[in-house]
Amino acid sequence: MDLITVSAVLAGVGWVLGGPLGGLIHDFLGDACDRLTGDRPLPPPDQAVKSIAFTIGVIALSAKMAKADGAVTLPEITAFRRLFTVSPEEQENARRVFDLARRNTAGFETYARQIAALFPPASPVLEELLGSLAAIARADHEIHPDEVTYLQQVAAIFGFEGQAFRAVLQRHLGLDACCGDPYCTLGVEPSASDADIRRAYLALVRDHHPDRLIAGGLPAEAISLATETLAGINAAWETIKKERGLA
Repeated sequence: MDLITVSAVLAGVGWVLGGPLGGLIHDFLGDACDRLTGDRPLPPPDQAVKSIAFTIGVIALSAKMAKADGAVTLPEITAFRRLFTVSPEEQENARRVFDLARRNTAGFETYARQIAALFPPASPVLEELLGSLAAIARADHEIHPDEVTYLQQVAAIFGFEGQAFRAVLQRHLGLDACCGDPYCTLGVEPSASDADIRRAYLALVRDHHPDRLIAGGLPAEAISLATETLAGINAAWETIKKERGLA
């Protein structure tokens, strides 16, 4: 989140991103964005751009999600601050971006599609973003039906539908978030063999390792997202191991 205060960096990111996210950054910076970037063609996004786009995207999509149930609650704000390391001096900037996104006429789909275009479909980084939105929605101990609909729509844009969407909820919110099924958390059927379940578990651990996610564009400020996801994956594996008597 510290990058939000660096106008030159953000202006460059807005220039690279273009579209609604670039426009959001432009609105945040005002005329300084034009002075710093000028009229230049857009280069392909690099890891730093993806990382900042992730952070801005979470703020923007959280703002749009707030409209789903009509209110932003204190627990939801607290959840965002827990998931993202926002220093006290940066909280006002994060709030300002949130308010800009909430007032912006662009629909959430435009933000979601632009973010999705930066990553492979159903990538672990997109899953972390979706999981963070789910955690914020559930911060007040329930997810409003309209928030579920919103999350499903964002998930579909990101490449998660059906069982894959339910698995994301469980990995990020715990075994009680959906149907309490550890097999769903690992994305396997209860009839799967021990070997297949172990392979699925190891693949998830590899894909959701914090270092791998950061290399893929997850901002370091969101590292708690990755550690909580891994905890959910490990909890599901331990439950299945105990149930099946695996070593």
